[in-house]
Amino acid sequence: MAGSVFDRYVKRKKLEPLESYVPAVILTEFQIKDLEKNLEVEQPQYAACRSLLRYGAAASLRADIRAVAQYASDDGKGKVAFDNVDQCLRALEELDSLLLHASRNDPEASVQLMKGKIWDALNALDSLLQTVPSDVLEKGKAIADAYRTPEDAEPEELDQELKQLESIL
Repeated sequence: MAGSVFDRYVKRKKLEPLESYVPAVILTEFQIKDLEKNLEVEQPQYAACRSLLRYGAAASLRADIRAVAQYASDDGKGKVAFDNVDQCLRALEELDSLLLHASRNDPEASVQLMKGKIWDALNALDSLLQTVPSDVLEKGKAIADAYRTPEDAEPEELDQELKQLESIL
């Protein structure tokens, strides 16, 4: 028997195509980078930072990176990929713990330690994404960029509408 005793009783969900997981992982990278920016203010809101780790693209990070690692394993890069998954999840769990302690005014939970954990997680995600075929990675980056671009375009559209309203007045 190669697998577990329960393998014939447990139905495993088939993975979605790799292309469906990569944009979510890239968006989570953006979200984690945004978290770092939130820590750079004079008095960070640690509880709000903790919630950033649980919402949006980050909410499905565990499943997404494990799926990417499974695809990497199918390509013979499993050891490296699963090590990156473990490293990323460990860093994020430690970051979450530091944020919790900081929200309780623990002086040992410094912003520098938090930033170190953020960079550990980002490095692990980058390494994991290196296991993705380049064409899939490029498509994922394009999708992630398209998802984030509307926020950047809105002020220009609002400016156009404001100018039209001013011309009417």
